[in-house]
Amino acid sequence: MPIFAVGDKVPRVHHTAFIAPTATIVGDVRIEAGASVWYGAVVRGDTSYAVIGEGANIQDNAVIHGRADLPALIGREASVAHNAIVHGAEIGEQALIANGAMALDGAKVGPRALIAAGSIVLAEQEIGEGMLAAGTPAEEKRSILGTASEEWVTGNPGRYARLAKMHAEGVREITREEATGE
Repeated sequence: MPIFAVGDKVPRVHHTAFIAPTATIVGDVRIEAGASVWYGAVVRGDTSYAVIGEGANIQDNAVIHGRADLPALIGREASVAHNAIVHGAEIGEQALIANGAMALDGAKVGPRALIAAGSIVLAEQEIGEGMLAAGTPAEEKRSILGTASEEWVTGNPGRYARLAKMHAEGVREITREEATGE
């Protein structure tokens, strides 16, 4: 797995974190206990820093990057789904940024909030705790607290922890011949 220092900015990865072999970690990045960073994801801390909180999951092809004076902060057990982007934004505990969604410079997404797939949380925009936000720009639609959507948001970290364990214990590179059965 590519893990790079940039000058004096050195990543710190907890020994219990899962980092997929094709994920890229660069610069001033802290990945806390039980977090996972999946295939093709990039977490970059060169112009600012990034923190991936305990038990958080950064899914395939997601991009986490700060901007000068605006770190990318991913809260405890938060989920940043496939192809999502968090750029200089703060994502609260157990929040979920769904597939292809974005949270931009200075945005704040509250705990247990759900940002719908493809939505964009604009720079400096705030989404409240437990709210579903959708659209471009993202607009708060309703609370998910006490609904099936809340379980999806709060249950996702456990599902990804189990997947990370499975991958950490059993992922291995195979040859092309093995893949084609030849």
